Amino acid sequence: MSKSKDYSRVIAGTMTWGRWGKQLTKSEMTKLMNQCVEMGITTFDHADIYGGYENETDFGAAFLESGIPRKRIQLISKCGIQMTQGRNHQVKHYQYDAKYIVWSAEQSLNKLKTEYLDLFLLHRPSPLMVPDEVAKAVEKLKRDGKVKQFGVSNFTPSQIALLETEVEIEGNQVEYSLTHVDPMNDGTFDDCISHSRMAMAWSPLGSFFRDEDEQKQRISKALKGLVEKYNADESQLLLAFILKHPVAVHPVVGTTNKDRLAASLKAAHLDMELQDWFVLLEASQGREVP
Repeated sequence: MSKSKDYSRVIAGTMTWGRWGKQLTKSEMTKLMNQCVEMGITTFDHADIYGGYENETDFGAAFLESGIPRKRIQLISKCGIQMTQGRNHQVKHYQYDAKYIVWSAEQSLNKLKTEYLDLFLLHRPSPLMVPDEVAKAVEKLKRDGKVKQFGVSNFTPSQIALLETEVEIEGNQVEYSLTHVDPMNDGTFDDCISHSRMAMAWSPLGSFFRDEDEQKQRISKALKGLVEKYNADESQLLLAFILKHPVAVHPVVGTTNKDRLAASLKAAHLDMELQDWFVLLEASQGREVP
């Protein structure tokens, strides 16, 4: 059974809401939160490091002002990356001992002004992860009602298998887009499907609007004929491509623009035809499928 039924298909990514992006005021965050919920985007993706460890605090203050009942939304956060900025560490590194994982989750709860996280993720895999340490933390957090579900981000299937010797992994958030299709081919999505893990995609539009290269040129050419056919813009078609995969991925959309968020939701209802999907895949890879 899928573990993603409670989450909105499109997830609002908050990384650029604060100091790392738009620097929204409290009232602007509150307004955007309400707009998201009203249109059906009820899941919000965080990480402790966003905004230099400040985003969760800003979001929590806005959430208190929003009037949104906690049960109407789902909150995701991540831990594990220790940055040099904001914590004065000598070197950027990962930390996953049980004590730290519990402390980090509790910090997120305090900042977000909530009693529980719907989903708590380890942000990046560490070569020094000890499955038993992770399991101890997760068991305590779940037992205390502070975390409902536990997962990972940017983990390979073998790294997940390592952790699952001690603790259940219920979701994996990875980079996935038309310009970065690796999760379809490296076993990541096969693992999600076969173990009923929730799949989430960060940077779901990929490098299409960022890079000017041959891949962008090929994709642009392929999209031209589809824009009119589907009455959709390029962003919607890029999302429709990744949404067609049977893993039922949840794209984490980072825009703070209400109209672009609404357009992203519409993409979830765009049923791309089989051959059009392969036209885009061919454009991405620059070759026919084998």
